[in-house]
Amino acid sequence: MFSPYYAWARRGGRDTQPDDFCALNVALYSRDAKRWAMTERGAAHCHRDSQQFTIGPSQVRWDGHSLVIDIDEVGMPWPFRVKGQVRVHPERLFNFSTAIDQGGKHRWGPLAPRARVEVNMQHPQQQWQGWGYLDSNEGDEPVTESCHEWDWSRSPLRDGSTAVIYDLQGRAGQADQLIALRFTPQGEVLPFEPPPRQTLPLTLWRIPRRMRSSGPVRVTEQLEDTPFYQRALLHSELLGEQVLSFHESLLVPRLRSPIVQTMLPFRMPRRA
Repeated sequence: MFSPYYAWARRGGRDTQPDDFCALNVALYSRDAKRWAMTERGAAHCHRDSQQFTIGPSQVRWDGHSLVIDIDEVGMPWPFRVKGQVRVHPERLFNFSTAIDQGGKHRWGPLAPRARVEVNMQHPQQQWQGWGYLDSNEGDEPVTESCHEWDWSRSPLRDGSTAVIYDLQGRAGQADQLIALRFTPQGEVLPFEPPPRQTLPLTLWRIPRRMRSSGPVRVTEQLEDTPFYQRALLHSELLGEQVLSFHESLLVPRLRSPIVQTMLPFRMPRRA
């Protein structure tokens, strides 16, 4: 989605087969060992079949019960080793997808709205487990063609449900989209009336961000702050509950900026 190499290839009229622009993104936010890795690799370094997807020395595989992510990467911009394994055990799998843009060219769906996650890292050395989430985005065109900005949030609820809100602003002449869905442990997908939009303070990179909440919103932890994208943990109110929400904002005009495209390889190197 964010590959500058893909954008440059499209502008140059070169072949842009998806398998030639693959990366495994790893972001660790531990207080004592933060790591970021996102090395893009060409088709010669990638292989996929029905059970496994290999990207260079790392791989993602389904063992019949859980998703196993074997990580062997080098961090950026500091070249620290990032090696270990993550297991994602879905509480329930969902076969659900919906368009997030007016033309239906971009689709999203959670594969496992709630999952138990086991993390076992050797570099940096840490082990922990908790609750996580697994979803999928796909598109028939680059996201820069239909979207101006979006805010996305995931909020675990007391009954084991997961509430997800997509608040997407289309480009000039294209309609906005607002999706608010609750995924239950019983396998139901239930729409709900989203609360009012609350405006949050700009990030250090001056990214605008909004959150749907029935009450005040507080930034609990800022996880990522980049020129075009931010990720944070927010405390808010949703469906009558106080919730801790995982929240992301994307500002597409910044992503399209030639200056930002030139900066991206410092965080996202490529192995052709």
